Amino acid sequence: MRCLHSEKAHDLGVTCCDFSSQPVSDGEQDFQFFRLASCGQDCQIKIWIVSFTHILGFGLKYKSTLSGHSAPVLACAFSHDGQMLVSGSVDKSVVVYDTNTENILHTLTQHTRYVTTCAFALNTLLLATGSMDKTVNIWQFDTEALCQAGSMEDQLKQFTDDWSEEDVSTWLSEQGLKDLVDVFKMNNIDGKELLNLTKESLADDLKIESLGLRSKVLRKIEELRTKVKSLSSGIPDEFLCPITRELMKDPVIASDGYSYEKEAIENWIGKKKRTSPMTNLILPSVVLTPNRTLKMAIDRWLETHQK
Repeated sequence: MRCLHSEKAHDLGVTCCDFSSQPVSDGEQDFQFFRLASCGQDCQIKIWIVSFTHILGFGLKYKSTLSGHSAPVLACAFSHDGQMLVSGSVDKSVVVYDTNTENILHTLTQHTRYVTTCAFALNTLLLATGSMDKTVNIWQFDTEALCQAGSMEDQLKQFTDDWSEEDVSTWLSEQGLKDLVDVFKMNNIDGKELLNLTKESLADDLKIESLGLRSKVLRKIEELRTKVKSLSSGIPDEFLCPITRELMKDPVIASDGYSYEKEAIENWIGKKKRTSPMTNLILPSVVLTPNRTLKMAIDRWLETHQK
């Protein structure tokens, strides 16, 4: 075997890659394009277009970046028909994308530890995911649900505060919170109200007694706020501090390998246990190293967008 090409794909290292078995298009005779997905420690999935002919040789072209995870992505795989892409992450979630629109179809959060592997069945809508929680989960899709989920992602891009009460009910069901649909409807919670919910309002106004359930709802709402903010601002996710979700001015690298705004991570270490905000594992050291490369990238991005 011979190496045809070498590409620096992910700054912090590549964890997995997968070819789509279906060509993107059929061009001239003996000429086809294929999608290649790669994922890495930078929390991203990148889509590449690959071409290979005996006459023109090999070609690899970057197409796009998918940012559905908040932590390193450990696995990615295309469905057999090439219409879906699935990924698993250190953030314990599984994300399923539509490869044509690149919208998120489903976010699955049943695993309790890192999701390390995922695979589609050959000729049926089944998905297997494996995790460090020692489980393999088997999922079944149906066409109607996929269409509804894709529609919800389109609505997210049009800003969640425009959601109706029915849109909120659909979102709750997708997040595994179907039991709360009636409570939210009874209190007329639409998209704008959803984004303004707090710990106090969930307990006092909506009368959700379970602490664990309130925490789960708040976590899902915070994830939604983050998506809306990222989509509306256009700021690359890697430029946002994982703690404050704001553009970093003085990025530093902690001993967990992640970059944070210096003041935010210093406050985190000072007020809380010495655990990583991203992995919840003990930080081996509290030493913070300036991330000059990231700061230069942010400064360049600011200069471009201020113009």
